[in-house]
Amino acid sequence: MAWDLVLWLIAFSIDMALVASNFYQILCLSDLEADYINPYDLSSRINSVVVPEFVLQGVFSAFFLLTWHWFMFLMTLPITCYNMMLYIKRKHLIDVTEVFRFLDIEKKYRIIKLAFYLFIFIIVVVRVIAASGVSSMLSVYNSKTEELDMHSFFLEF
Repeated sequence: MAWDLVLWLIAFSIDMALVASNFYQILCLSDLEADYINPYDLSSRINSVVVPEFVLQGVFSAFFLLTWHWFMFLMTLPITCYNMMLYIKRKHLIDVTEVFRFLDIEKKYRIIKLAFYLFIFIIVVVRVIAASGVSSMLSVYNSKTEELDMHSFFLEF
């Protein structure tokens, strides 16, 4: 039971890093759209975090495979395969000269990825709560008699 909690906490931290990376990229694209930064700064900022994000996504997917969490592995596999396809075709980096042409597409792509990572985040938080046993501590009713059992409730803490 304790290992399951540790595994879900690791998944929580990896997912938070992926959410932060995507939020940073969306923020940079919005800054370019509002003309707060120039295209060269945007491409250097986003290109510096794209490859680590791809590696972290691959580790995230492999982590679920190695821990036998098949449902979560199958949920993270399509985005991992898509990231591999972008990397192999060399389309993962933002070009300085064509950044304004693909600005809306890049922004929508990253918003969809952010929504996906937030959905995974909700699942991971639920699994952390379930693995930590908080749900059993919050139940104040005795399952056999359906009465309030305060003595056993306080012993669980």
